Amino acid sequence: MAALQGSTLEAIVGNQPQLLNDWQAALEASGASRNVKEHDLRQQSREFLQLIVDGLRHEGSADPAAAGWEETRRFLDKLSASRAQLGQESHQTASFIFSLKGPLFALLQTQYRDQPAELAEQLWQISELFDAFGLHTIRTYQKTREGVIKRQQEELLELSTPVVKLWEGVLALPLIGTLDSHRSQTVMESLLQRIVETGSEIAIIDITGVPTVDTLVAQHLLKTVTAIRLMGADCIISGVRPQIAQTIVHLGLDLGTLTTKSNLADALKLALKRLGTDIGERA
Repeated sequence: MAALQGSTLEAIVGNQPQLLNDWQAALEASGASRNVKEHDLRQQSREFLQLIVDGLRHEGSADPAAAGWEETRRFLDKLSASRAQLGQESHQTASFIFSLKGPLFALLQTQYRDQPAELAEQLWQISELFDAFGLHTIRTYQKTREGVIKRQQEELLELSTPVVKLWEGVLALPLIGTLDSHRSQTVMESLLQRIVETGSEIAIIDITGVPTVDTLVAQHLLKTVTAIRLMGADCIISGVRPQIAQTIVHLGLDLGTLTTKSNLADALKLALKRLGTDIGERA
């Protein structure tokens, strides 16, 4: 990639205050300043413009992958991550870069007004450089957003699988929603960990909130029950509604020696009976 001319750098250095003002106006017009404090935006703009000057001065090239642009890339990584955290869209993040092209192009048109060939070459170099930086921010933004979404999904998954201590020695895990492979693994890990922590002897898995039970769901439940038994505890499945019972029979699923109850109250009563605890009958 061709190098930018020294006069281009001189024009940028000599007109930094005006470039910053024009850039701020362009940022506000493009909506790239949404959710960003004015002081922070001006500081980021000033820092980025200085990085552009330093990069052109030391690298002498408009190749964004060159070693001289490492600090600029690091700055854009941090900027993109912060904008993603603020809830901005990827195009708003990229607009932070692209909005500077207008003021720069106007400056270069004045600088090379009598040299059309040089003007075209310098505009092309600047455009390629800033386009590459803009794409860099989009890639970083997407990675950050994917990380945020993944963390949120994991947090929601943890919240949707609460293990509750119902009685001394009895744990309950109410399930709500679809039980897929990933969630089944989380359920198993959470339940086994709580069994170890509390020393519980019986775990009740309540599937009242599970809309349907198919072959895959049944397999997940059986694997969880097997893991619980390997830990030296017993397991009861509650919330087996008539529709679910019919589905299990229709599918020909073999639940083996799995103990099931129609509701959580009956499951708790059975658990207490197995523990030898008598809470008495209601008059």
